[in-house]
Amino acid sequence: MALTKKGSRLITVDGVVYRWRVRGRPTYAQALGERPLALAVEQADCKGSVLLVSMSQDHPSNWFGGPSIPVLPSQVAAVIRKALGEGWRPSQPATAFRTTAPDESQAPSTP
Repeated sequence: MALTKKGSRLITVDGVVYRWRVRGRPTYAQALGERPLALAVEQADCKGSVLLVSMSQDHPSNWFGGPSIPVLPSQVAAVIRKALGEGWRPSQPATAFRTTAPDESQAPSTP
């Protein structure tokens, strides 16, 4: 499975270029606020395993006007590093690798 280039962004993490994308239109469950935002990541220069990430925020196009928190490149880089530590091998063909993003709302704050 490969990501479409339209609507995707490039990010370099530890010298490797990745392409990432948030689904443009929400699924029915995402529109109702029942499912979290989904993010897909792949290595840009080869056809390998795709990383599917469940984010803690709602989809920006949810039907109830829930808070729309943007996905930041720093979050994407952190998720990529986390997935690589969990065993994701983006350059090797395989089924999609699934992980969840750390919930930043529960992160300890600095004084």
